[in-house]
Amino acid sequence: MEEQESLRYPSSAVSGPCDELELSVVIPCLNEAETLGKCIEKAQKVMCENDIRGEIIIADNGSVDGSQEIAERMGASVVHVPEKGYGSALQGGIAAAKGKYVIMGDADDSYDFLEIPRFMEKLCQGYELVMGNRFRGEIKPGAMPFLHRYLGNPVLSSLGRLFFHSTCSDFHCGMRGFNRNAILGLDLHTTGMEFASEMVVSATLHGLRTTEVPITLWPDGRSRPPHLRSWRDGWRHLRFLLMYSPRWLFLYPGIVLMLLGVVLIAWLLPGPRHIGNVVLDLHTLLYAAAMVWIGFQAVLFGVLSKVFALTNGLAPWTPQLQRMFQRVSLEAGLIVGTILGLLGLGGAVVTLAIWGRASFGPLEVDRTMRIAIPAVLSVALGCQTILSSFFLSILGLKRKDEAILIQKRMHHG
Repeated sequence: MEEQESLRYPSSAVSGPCDELELSVVIPCLNEAETLGKCIEKAQKVMCENDIRGEIIIADNGSVDGSQEIAERMGASVVHVPEKGYGSALQGGIAAAKGKYVIMGDADDSYDFLEIPRFMEKLCQGYELVMGNRFRGEIKPGAMPFLHRYLGNPVLSSLGRLFFHSTCSDFHCGMRGFNRNAILGLDLHTTGMEFASEMVVSATLHGLRTTEVPITLWPDGRSRPPHLRSWRDGWRHLRFLLMYSPRWLFLYPGIVLMLLGVVLIAWLLPGPRHIGNVVLDLHTLLYAAAMVWIGFQAVLFGVLSKVFALTNGLAPWTPQLQRMFQRVSLEAGLIVGTILGLLGLGGAVVTLAIWGRASFGPLEVDRTMRIAIPAVLSVALGCQTILSSFFLSILGLKRKDEAILIQKRMHHG
């Protein structure tokens, strides 16, 4: 393999004392010997020509093809990250960075590090996350597979904007710049390709100033297939977006299912309904009750997930959430659950009285089931409400303890 040092710049031109570093260029690496040298050369060149005092960090994820030696020979710092994964490598590189700002980009020469000044301009204006946008820039022929360009990236980015009200329209761009302290403050966790989505989502939820700059995407410079696996990594991104948005995973589908079930129950309670030659009766009523039950469970999961995320620092508290949870107390949940349970028991008493008038013999199923099904549903929902209210209170204990501790510290201070 031919050594790629033709454009190497003296390390003194791009580095300085730790407290003077302005920029850290972090490049995740796993067996990238073919193209790593080109990426380092471009980063060195742009820092030298623009008088940027910085460093280049290669976050190596276990390369065995000589990538580490190339990086060290060219004056870059190598950080060994034993835990596998794109996110793990980047987290290791960001943690080791000493610059005020970090610009990350892949080692396959698909991102042009000569475009670093575009990111630095926005960072110096006070933006805390600057995303590259390939769709507003240019995508060279052969640089992005058809499936990624017209399905994967647009769909997942659209879902990200819908779920989290993000302004980013290229969630998965691998070249981005950010204020290092601001991103470290987000306490990012994911280890795989979904790290790209987590950074954007967390930055949005925590109110970081975010913008985009158009960039050019070039064809992968390697002769081997990329590490990215379209369906596997696409699913990981989608799974992350759903898990980080209890509203769209649980709450909204649950509300829709509940409303549809309630409408069907109200429609079928008076008697059978005819749609052409089709008759909808007790069996449909039973399934409608199941829809309400399942929808209610989904709504509870959404609320419980949100409280868990808030109490464990996975999502920020907002004034609106503070006010809402102040109104929703254990006692309120117990009252609602008890009312639902009593309504269900009332229906059971009515059914029992009808059975008694029949001398506890055979019943008129069409009549009694129209009472029994809603009654059983009401009892089930009441029990679920009571149990969930207790569980919500248990989840809230951590937040209450922390609030008490803060108050004590302020008092002693």
